[in-house]
Amino acid sequence: MPSNFILTLTCEDKVGIVAAVTTELASIGANIAESNQYWDRNSNRFFMRLAFTTSEEKTRDDVERALKSVTDRFEMKTKLVDLSRRPKIIIMVSKFDHAMLHLLYQIRVGWLNAEVVAVVSNHEDSATTAKLEGIPYHCWKVTKENKAEQEERLISLASETGADLVILARYMQVLSDNLSTRLFGKIINIHHSFLPSFKGAKPYHQAFDRGVKIIGATSHYVTPDLDEGPIIEQETERVTHAMSADDFVATGRDIESRVLARAVKMHVECRVMLNGHKTIVFA
Repeated sequence: MPSNFILTLTCEDKVGIVAAVTTELASIGANIAESNQYWDRNSNRFFMRLAFTTSEEKTRDDVERALKSVTDRFEMKTKLVDLSRRPKIIIMVSKFDHAMLHLLYQIRVGWLNAEVVAVVSNHEDSATTAKLEGIPYHCWKVTKENKAEQEERLISLASETGADLVILARYMQVLSDNLSTRLFGKIINIHHSFLPSFKGAKPYHQAFDRGVKIIGATSHYVTPDLDEGPIIEQETERVTHAMSADDFVATGRDIESRVLARAVKMHVECRVMLNGHKTIVFA
């Protein structure tokens, strides 16, 4: 069976990058299955994602050795992922579990290739769900006094489980600047509005009271700036005056679940690359 890899890279844009990378991959018998690239003219940065296969005897180290001269010459920042290893994720949830349930379902049916190594919550509500799925459940109550301690527990859990990604599936606690910085690019949140949004409690009710005609959800990376992180995925849906506030909430739940699942899928498939305050997303 062939080995499957994904290579992502970014560097200053120069002539010959694609030719150099593909030539080295060809030298070890790699077959390119998918290729995406983008040149950001404003920053003169080049971004590329390559999915390729090699013969079974070729290892990750073999691929990295083959590419070293190219990565050094172009001063590339690269990431090489061996697809034989399933990405490991931690899901964090509070009382609203719709986004988490959708993730678990998409993993179960094989659309989302990931392994949930833990569910972390500040409530007991989802303990039964985690038990049925065979996932370790951690209920860590968060207060102003123990917030730093609980976040250190999360850092330790991510290290112990080898988690690649932490997902805030409607986890209704604001993370500290320290945690957001330490795990930057590795925490994805689902925001219950199409950003910029109605802030505060009951955003859908606020939208209903204001008579909005469109609602949505936004999935983004977490940063110290609350709800200002690089956006990965968004979706909106039109609403009308005939809909109730409960209809708004139901519509919002559906959108949140879909948007978060797509964002997670794109992340674990290495289709998202950070570009300053923005993202490059290769569909």
